[in-house]
Amino acid sequence: MDLQASYQQTSRQLSGHGKRNVGVLKQALEAIDANQSSDHYGTGEVIERFEQKLSKDLGIEDAIFFPSGTMAQQIALRIWANETGNRSVAYHPLCHLEIHEQDGLKQLHHLEPILIGDDKRLMTLDEVKALPDVACLLIELPQRELGGYLPPFAELEAISRHCRERGIRLHLDGARLFETLPYYEKTAEEVCALFDSVYVSFYKGIGGIAGAILAGPKPFCAEARIWKRRYGGDLIGLYPYIIPADYYYELRKDRMGMYVEQAKDLAHRFNAIDGVWTTPEIPVTNMFHLHMNGDIETVSNRIERIQVETGIGITGYLIPHDGHCSTEISIGDAYGEIEPSWLDELFRIFHP
Repeated sequence: MDLQASYQQTSRQLSGHGKRNVGVLKQALEAIDANQSSDHYGTGEVIERFEQKLSKDLGIEDAIFFPSGTMAQQIALRIWANETGNRSVAYHPLCHLEIHEQDGLKQLHHLEPILIGDDKRLMTLDEVKALPDVACLLIELPQRELGGYLPPFAELEAISRHCRERGIRLHLDGARLFETLPYYEKTAEEVCALFDSVYVSFYKGIGGIAGAILAGPKPFCAEARIWKRRYGGDLIGLYPYIIPADYYYELRKDRMGMYVEQAKDLAHRFNAIDGVWTTPEIPVTNMFHLHMNGDIETVSNRIERIQVETGIGITGYLIPHDGHCSTEISIGDAYGEIEPSWLDELFRIFHP
């Protein structure tokens, strides 16, 4: 057995909302009338009602449902580049567009990214002020690849003011937007008011099947709908994604504060173990990175043994570094289903 196999065979997991099997879709569809009409190439009540709901909740003029965030964000930056006549956009070195999308922004849209800041920390206001002329600045909240760090809200406000003074469009990679709200003690509308366009995911903290919302001013969204068609994003029916997105959005959007407190408790327990630590040390969202001293074989064997012995899944993968390994923990409904005595046993075994 390997690490991934041992994780898949556990009955409980620290991360997520439970195993992503077809039951996720089945649960969302249980209360749906079988005669309800589906959407049809981007139109129809099921998609339009959800788009209008998110537009209202985000406090933004218009919103469009996309099958993927990759599609939505590339299109957003292309629209702002076209509007401003500037082919340069700026974002953090660990931005999803830079490290996970096979240069899609460059190859499909011939845009030139400017990387701002250091890959070990968040970008700063001073670095934003030092930017050359760009069409758009993208900010990710939280910065996932760093462990879920968030800048102070006052700094976001200052960046927003600066961008508006310079005519730079500000785009929010808010894949985990709702996870940030407990830390900021703000509504989604208050956060989104700082940005010109916003992307939100429905399969991460919300736990749906797939899909995303791209929101912005009406002229922006009118253009985005054209680009969505060009990308092939107007499937004949998106309802298998929209209905679960709506269902799990309503189920979980108000649970984020609970998830954050549970993440803090769990990180505290890991940080009490010699050779184990988290970043951030005290999580600011429901996620953090977990680090363990040792090479990948040693750490994998340790985690695999604990998972087999306790039936609790810690992780199915590790990223090796110089002298230690890392993984990501993201708290959802699954953590609350673990009995406290089981967690006590997990940490009893975890201690060397």
